[in-house]
Amino acid sequence: MHTHAPRGRWLALTAALLGWMFDGMEMGLFPLVGKDALRDLLQSNAQQEIDRWYGVIIAGFLVGAATGGVLFGWLGDKIGRVRAMTVSVMLYSLCSGGSAFAQEAWQLAVLRFAGALGMGGEWALGVALVMEIWPNKSRAWLAGWIGAFGNLGYTLVGSFKLVLIEVGGNLAPSLASLGLPTDSVDYLTAHNNWRLLMLFGAVPSLLTFLIRIFVPESERWEEGKAEGKTSHWSGRDLVGVLVGATAGAVTIGLSVVDIPNSLRLLGTLVGFVVVAGGFLYPVRKYVSRAGVSPEEQRRTIGRMLLAAGLSGVALLGTWAGLMWMYLWVSALPGGKVPEAVAYMQIISSLGAAAGCVIAAVLGGRFGRRPVYAVMCVLSAVTVVGFYRLNTEYGTVFLLSSGLLGLVTASFYGWLPLYLPELFPTAVRATGQGFGFNCGRVIAAVGSLQMPNLLAAFKNDYGQACALVAGVYVLGLMLIVIAPETKGKPLPE
Repeated sequence: MHTHAPRGRWLALTAALLGWMFDGMEMGLFPLVGKDALRDLLQSNAQQEIDRWYGVIIAGFLVGAATGGVLFGWLGDKIGRVRAMTVSVMLYSLCSGGSAFAQEAWQLAVLRFAGALGMGGEWALGVALVMEIWPNKSRAWLAGWIGAFGNLGYTLVGSFKLVLIEVGGNLAPSLASLGLPTDSVDYLTAHNNWRLLMLFGAVPSLLTFLIRIFVPESERWEEGKAEGKTSHWSGRDLVGVLVGATAGAVTIGLSVVDIPNSLRLLGTLVGFVVVAGGFLYPVRKYVSRAGVSPEEQRRTIGRMLLAAGLSGVALLGTWAGLMWMYLWVSALPGGKVPEAVAYMQIISSLGAAAGCVIAAVLGGRFGRRPVYAVMCVLSAVTVVGFYRLNTEYGTVFLLSSGLLGLVTASFYGWLPLYLPELFPTAVRATGQGFGFNCGRVIAAVGSLQMPNLLAAFKNDYGQACALVAGVYVLGLMLIVIAPETKGKPLPE
């Protein structure tokens, strides 16, 4: 029986919700400023070069998040959810703020990768902590709020961007009045304030003090530690994570070097296999040392791969499809106004927050499998409709972006509900960290191929991104073999 005091449960939930909100803010930063940042760093307006680096940086961020999900999931299963979560939040905060001082596109890519390590880890750790501390009957609502707060982070950073636009020419004098040198003010406010917006990403570091001082550790994890279950994790197993991360970096590099597309595609596929194998290695060694039966070992690894597939469908639809609407909107009539991207992000993220709550509640009531299947069908229809029917930026475009967010982001309320239910306490953070974040590697592969797809469609974002909607068919196939967990307690 797990009986955390109400105060402890609420503190843990508050810290985790804030963490997920800042995760969303971190994810929403680059799509919001990417075009301005790359024009500045590349000293070029060449769309093909901007598209290429945009894809590389998104892919690097996704591979970093995948690596962080496994790395910090391992750390959370070994030393505790709370301590590991503190480190993860501090890491992505500092790297996000440091991105404001990048001088080259590759430096921005490296900092986004490093920050994503912490962001990916915080998701897995926060989900494990909250689901273990709160009663089973609360899981659907909790999952919904997890996804909702993640998307509210997009709203937060989009609103900050609007404030900067509204302040306009008064911003530089205001900063100078605070005593900042003129050179520093000009540096931070050049190219539509993208550096100042990235500096805003350092704010979540304040959350680490709340986490470390007030948030209680999971009693389920404490009991596992007392029983010796955490001792089976070994630091030397992290060599697998290193191999996986290196393979991911090499895969990203293939998109930058000048080689035939056939060779690039082959290298990408091989790289993904190596990434998955490396990220699975720590869990495979753990279950072997823990004396888990071969049948249970196969089930654990199988569920990790299933989780990666289910997550990958949602993430590929988002990162290889939806994230490119930030570049697409400026190509539409009326879409070049400075506030277009910010309004689009705010409205789509508010829709996404609502979608997360709705999907989780429906999943709790009607079952995980049927709700996932419905989300796949609705997402495919909505993505195609959004990209094929919108012909200009305006009220209809913004409202449809809200609908797009509501439908396609609903998966991020469903996943925090379902993934913790697949794994026992001893491997929960690592298992769901692998599942959700390895799905990001799948999305990274898709993001890397988007420039080629765009070139094939002569830079028609609408046709290219609508084609990506076909990934939801794979989701319908995967959910058929997934176990139904409705009404069952979390595995011990």
